[in-house]
Amino acid sequence: MSQVLMPKATAVWLVENTTLTFDQISAFTGLHPLEIQAIADGEVAGGMTGYDPTTNGQLTKEEIKRAEADSNARLKLSPRDVPMPQARSKGPRYTPVAKRQDRPDAIAWLLKTHPELQDSQVAKLVGSTKSTVQSVKDRTHWNMQNLRQRDPVTLGLCTLKDLNDAVDRARRKAAREDAARKKGMADQGHVEEVVEEAGLDPAEADQPDLAER
Repeated sequence: MSQVLMPKATAVWLVENTTLTFDQISAFTGLHPLEIQAIADGEVAGGMTGYDPTTNGQLTKEEIKRAEADSNARLKLSPRDVPMPQARSKGPRYTPVAKRQDRPDAIAWLLKTHPELQDSQVAKLVGSTKSTVQSVKDRTHWNMQNLRQRDPVTLGLCTLKDLNDAVDRARRKAAREDAARKKGMADQGHVEEVVEEAGLDPAEADQPDLAER
């Protein structure tokens, strides 16, 4: 059986939009049934945008209905006549001229839907600049009154994989920063507790004892 494109994002879509069992989704995507259950419980892939397998020719709606009617049935991947896309080498993202006017709309959507993304990430996803992202964020963009939030994946400005990867990186960074902040607060609380137990004035805790000189 051919490999499913973006198995985790596909599993998210199937969990949210079908009545297929965890085992059926697991067999189709290659993910473990417990991971499928974790996705359904919101413990895994939180915030990830699902990838509709019916829009890219991996599945048909009839095939999904057939499997929904029989919990023992297994989904069959549709044959693909289109060659797999070649990996793009690293470098600046090229945006076709016809789509460049859509970038501010995509930026507005990203800022609203994924506020955890950094400006540099938003700019990279849609092939824009940080200054343009900032102008949309602070509503000083020259065409602000005509902007409407639109999904950059639907507009063809980035792939769903790129978007999910960027969101995942941003959330992991935010989690690390939050953990460091809590650790700093805990350490500060420990110092204040020691000072309090010693009966010292916190303002004088670090001052030298002049009486001993």
